[in-house]
Amino acid sequence: MLVGKAGKSGRKSSIWRGVPRWARVCMVFGLTLTVLSGGALVGTEVLMARYEGAVGKADLFGDQAAGAQEKKSDIKGPLNLLLVGIDPRTPTAAPLADSIMVLHVPATMDRAYLFSVPRDLYVDIPEFKKANFYGEKTKINAAMSFGSKVPGKNPDAARGFELLATTVQKVTGIKRFDAGAIINFTGFQKIVDAMGGVDMYVEREVRSEHKQPDGTARPGKTHGEGYVGPQATYTKGTHHLKGWQALDYVRQRYPKNGVPDSDYGRQRHQQQFVKAMVGQAFSADVVANPIKLDKVLRAAGQSLIFNGRGHSVVDFGLALKNIRPNTIQMIKLPGGGLYDGKKYLGEQFQAGVPDFFTALHGEQLDPFLLEHPEFQNKLK
Repeated sequence: MLVGKAGKSGRKSSIWRGVPRWARVCMVFGLTLTVLSGGALVGTEVLMARYEGAVGKADLFGDQAAGAQEKKSDIKGPLNLLLVGIDPRTPTAAPLADSIMVLHVPATMDRAYLFSVPRDLYVDIPEFKKANFYGEKTKINAAMSFGSKVPGKNPDAARGFELLATTVQKVTGIKRFDAGAIINFTGFQKIVDAMGGVDMYVEREVRSEHKQPDGTARPGKTHGEGYVGPQATYTKGTHHLKGWQALDYVRQRYPKNGVPDSDYGRQRHQQQFVKAMVGQAFSADVVANPIKLDKVLRAAGQSLIFNGRGHSVVDFGLALKNIRPNTIQMIKLPGGGLYDGKKYLGEQFQAGVPDFFTALHGEQLDPFLLEHPEFQNKLK
């Protein structure tokens, strides 16, 4: 018998080793919107061409294989973009979707709504003949792994994205994604540092579980779990954080480290970081500095595979030029653990989420959020 119950979701060396998926989730949107905003920021055709050439391209929706030409004469809302973050390890390892986010842009094209699909959401993943996959009920992040399999060859993340997109469409009722992106997290710190860091509001004093004040790792205890030594500390107020500091701050989730509401607090901090990241991309310090802007956009482009179903990333950048940090509403979809007896199966959405999706399809998110303020993630 399946019973809904509140529950917790929990190689190759890289800066992301040991970083929990929540810290990765926040980068997906910040990085992608930075990329998509390139058309609004860049003033020269030369830089635009350099940037467009840096962005990876792949058939994420199976359109090319089907011979479909879905390009519209121009980009008009409403739009739905699927953003997926992966942390690749080896060429032979099947990718898992560490973060799955949907950006919804209404017909007015002047604001956006961002929500996450829990990577542990328990769903029916449909059959996918391209990868000889016959369907399975399991956690949604496995869809990318199942779909990526190519007999006799290394896994193909783009093919995995196609199955994941189909699965997310079934869960949300979204009929078609207008664009998609795969984010490679290994370039994260270079992007943040290319920006010169981010200005971020710290809502209360938080002490790092993992880092010392100079950014080096705290040593583990000789006996037992945990760490010892001095801790990096983030005091209340607005601070200019380096890449490692921002990442470290949004990782913290324990009351003993100054986050009394645990995972809920960590999620809020991550969303604060998303807005800070996007805000920094639009700052005069970046926009008015062609050298820095070029470094930021090229670093971002090298960490991104994008498919606009016939439109380039620059086309989308121009189409979304009116979206700014203060016009992005972060959405919190309530969920909890799903159990079969004592066995944890994954996460499930709670009451109200189907109504949210109905409002999204009907372009009624504003009235829905007025009636259901608990779906709004407060950022400060």
